Amino acid sequence: MKTFRRQLLAVAALGLTLGATALTPALAADKPLVLGFSQVGAESEWRTANTNSIKDAAKQAGITLKFADAQQKQENQVKAIRSFIAQKVDVIAFSPVVETGWDTVLREAKAANIPVILTDRAVKVSDPSLYVTFIGSDFVEEGRKAGKWAVEWAKKNAPTGDVNIVELQGTVGSAPAIDRKKGFEEAIQADPRLKILRSQSGDFTRAKGKEVMEAFLKAKDKKIQLLFAHNDDMAIGAIQAIEEAGMKPVKDIAIVSIDGVRGAFEAMVAGKLNVTIECNPLLGPQLMQLAKDVKAGKQLPKRITTEEGVFTADVAAQELPKRKY
Repeated sequence: MKTFRRQLLAVAALGLTLGATALTPALAADKPLVLGFSQVGAESEWRTANTNSIKDAAKQAGITLKFADAQQKQENQVKAIRSFIAQKVDVIAFSPVVETGWDTVLREAKAANIPVILTDRAVKVSDPSLYVTFIGSDFVEEGRKAGKWAVEWAKKNAPTGDVNIVELQGTVGSAPAIDRKKGFEEAIQADPRLKILRSQSGDFTRAKGKEVMEAFLKAKDKKIQLLFAHNDDMAIGAIQAIEEAGMKPVKDIAIVSIDGVRGAFEAMVAGKLNVTIECNPLLGPQLMQLAKDVKAGKQLPKRITTEEGVFTADVAAQELPKRKY
């Protein structure tokens, strides 16, 4: 009798063990993917739209999002990434403040077997395997589009003489600031009359854009004919400075900027901005799918570029109601 009881207990114990083992994969499959995301900050309309897209897409995809705002400081992003590593998240994604200085912390993520996705901005690292993929815009091409528009504008509006340009650059050392400048300078070489008179960082913010434009306007050694702003927010700040100086944007100074946010379309409708080059911030749904694909071990291209357009003032009223950011 005792022997039979022992056999029953052994069978029951084995059944419990097998049952627990059988449940484990199912429970693991139901566990939501955890994504750690470090955002640059909230410096512009574009960035706010980008953040909202990521947060909304995470909810819809059933992904647990651990979000950190770096307030435009690289040291804050490094701390956030290290915190994600310590929390053992499944995937890390971030939009880097600047291009360089990431090797050490990305090696730490790789050592912890946590894949990294870059969004919106790229990095320069000694080992490309430190991140899986990049999703975002071609900033050089955005700069080229702005430069090509400037060349065509000069042909129609300034057929003779030099065309003096001032440039509001983005955050020093950031990928969009470096690449947009490069693309713009490349494109305006088509007309040697186009010359960049002054170039200074407005840090992608309206307040700084206004401040730098005020300084440009006070230096009255040469007439400014065209402003190239690396983003719409700086352009909108510059418009305020131009108006406060008693001048009329578009009429006295032509303005080309990049991003394609609602504020830019409103400025075009009001006759205060000539053109905006689109840079799509709604990367959330694509990022969530990439996070799932990376976790599933799928092979991904090293770079995924978003499709974007050019919007001039003559289509602004028609396009404004369609803008989602």
